[in-house]
Amino acid sequence: MLEALGERIEACEEQLEKLAAERYPQAARLQQIPGVGPLTSLCFVATLENPARFKHARDVGAYLGLVPRRDQSGNTDKQLSITKAGNTALRCLLVNCAHYILGPFGPPSDLRAAGLRLCERGGKSAKKRAVIAIARKLAITLFALWKSGAEYRPCSPPPFPLVLSRQLRSSASMMIPSMR
Repeated sequence: MLEALGERIEACEEQLEKLAAERYPQAARLQQIPGVGPLTSLCFVATLENPARFKHARDVGAYLGLVPRRDQSGNTDKQLSITKAGNTALRCLLVNCAHYILGPFGPPSDLRAAGLRLCERGGKSAKKRAVIAIARKLAITLFALWKSGAEYRPCSPPPFPLVLSRQLRSSASMMIPSMR
């Protein structure tokens, strides 16, 4: 029974890949990112429909509900849980992709490095915050790839080596007098 179910799942996945290749060629480009499969890319393209709808790539995160809800009153500005606006299925798929990217089998990439840095901050919900942050960054990256038609580069080198950039920042802070 399990073997038959496994075969049906494989057949459905093949149909999804065929549908993505035939009707949505832009969805194939989005699958360059590790962890993003045909279901996520198809759902992303079908949900957003037209990339010209968004003026900035960061607007996609808010559209999908992957930004923190705010509670502002007087001098306080609290960040609460995510807004959960937009398509729930796509948000869940992006969160699952983020779990894969941050998990033990996630390949090295800028997204993984950013997520692991967020996890290192500690706190009782650091891992959860990192997963949501990476899901948002993933949505923005998918949108940028779709709109520009560019190839995904998983690990772009920083403009300066890390040690050199720290030295430049420390020497620059010594040269600039503080405004007190």
